[in-house]
Amino acid sequence: MTTVSKPCFNTNTAFEPLGIRGPTVFFFSNLHTDHDRTQTLHVGMGSKTPKNESHTGGNDPSSSTKANAAIGGEQRGVHLARDGDGSLGDYDGDDDEDDRSAGTATVPLTSQGSTTVSQKKKKKKFKKKTTVPKQSSPPRVPLTRLFPTGQYPVGEIQSYDSGVENTARTTAEEHRYDERVCMQDDTFRQNYRKAAEIHRQVRHWAQETIQPGQTLTEIAFGIEDGVRSLLDNAGLEPGSCLQSGMGFPTGLALNNCVAHYTPNPGQKDIILQQSDVMKVDFGVHINGWIVDSAFTMSFEPTYDNLLAAVKDATNTGIRNAGVDVRISDISAAIQEAMESYEVDINGRTIPVKAVRGLSGHDIKHYQIHGTKSIPFTKNNNQTKMEEGEIFAIETFGTTGRGHLIDGPGVYGYAKDPFAPKRINTNLASARSLYKTITDNFGTIPFARRYLERLGVERYLAGMNNLVSQGLVEVYQPLMDVAGSYSAQFEHTILLGESSKEVVSRGDDY
Repeated sequence: MTTVSKPCFNTNTAFEPLGIRGPTVFFFSNLHTDHDRTQTLHVGMGSKTPKNESHTGGNDPSSSTKANAAIGGEQRGVHLARDGDGSLGDYDGDDDEDDRSAGTATVPLTSQGSTTVSQKKKKKKFKKKTTVPKQSSPPRVPLTRLFPTGQYPVGEIQSYDSGVENTARTTAEEHRYDERVCMQDDTFRQNYRKAAEIHRQVRHWAQETIQPGQTLTEIAFGIEDGVRSLLDNAGLEPGSCLQSGMGFPTGLALNNCVAHYTPNPGQKDIILQQSDVMKVDFGVHINGWIVDSAFTMSFEPTYDNLLAAVKDATNTGIRNAGVDVRISDISAAIQEAMESYEVDINGRTIPVKAVRGLSGHDIKHYQIHGTKSIPFTKNNNQTKMEEGEIFAIETFGTTGRGHLIDGPGVYGYAKDPFAPKRINTNLASARSLYKTITDNFGTIPFARRYLERLGVERYLAGMNNLVSQGLVEVYQPLMDVAGSYSAQFEHTILLGESSKEVVSRGDDY
């Protein structure tokens, strides 16, 4: 049987014949057999409790104890506790069940012993738990709160193909490179990575929440409100949209509308259907440097191969991109990957075609489209990519003809990069509108609803005047043949000296 120590407490006289006075603690060790019990009496000072257990109630020393402590010397019976448990002989007696279950009572015999015990007790210091902020749904927590150090996630780093070397650098290249942004500038890179992380978080929410039955207006506002919230910039103060904001109007093109559709005031609202294939294309800019990334959503497995073809083509373009690579080589690789896929729709096997008339592009400061283009079909363009450039590698695939025409309505507008700061026109509304565009968007594309957010009214006549003078460019939806379906995937890459960073890469695509 297990040996159990069981205390008995007596304050004064129980063991006076033994010469022990004052408060005492007795421990009885019970060795149990079937019928016999042998109890050993232990006498000691202070408490004899299980390890790490203490009792504080009713432990004030008696007046006689205090007197003995003041005079000095050792109290009777103390040496027994110091030198070990003292056995005072056998003790016969029966204990009832209540005595067996009694706990150990702690009675310090001197104030000094009490002080020693109290010194061993250390109060635990409870540290305040620091909660790590998490993104809300819909996304409304500014990214600076999620990344207080200002260091943002690095995109996917890809080394250049060993077969691609700098074989034909020209003297003029050094001059051109000096005019571009230095990729070693940490502020530049962190701003780009911040914009990319905002894109990832907003699109993650969009992919989880967008469902058939929603209007395209509802979807567009949800994405744009998310971007502005994470930037912590509503974009309503003069000039604030130039500091950060949308890189261009949110594109929500359905089915045979391949690109450049966004809901605008005055248009009939469109409701997303279960059978729709929707391209979601939006940009985020900080200080004029734009992250341009797009993906495609479908709600039926019929279109899985179409999406897979375009995603493969985009990733092929990214793998082949690099310093001194010819654009014609990238285009050929894209087309080969894209057109190796087929789609079965309603019992018909349809080859996926690369779209003509659209292309990937380089990105300039405050300009979503630079001067270099990467078509999705074979060509003879011998222009090379160069170190320090920023490219949007995107591809479009379709089950239609692959040739596009302008559709009805307006997608958005953009001020011409070479337009003057001031204009001379007799139309006052055009002058006022031009100043609003210059102060709030510069050369970044914008939609009609962006103007209305700023409180601009009756702007159509002035806008038409600016378009007719070539000061502002208008963009229309781009359409393939009716009944066809199209898809898009896109990433932004930064070309460094020895590697490229796919800054907008995520777990989704």
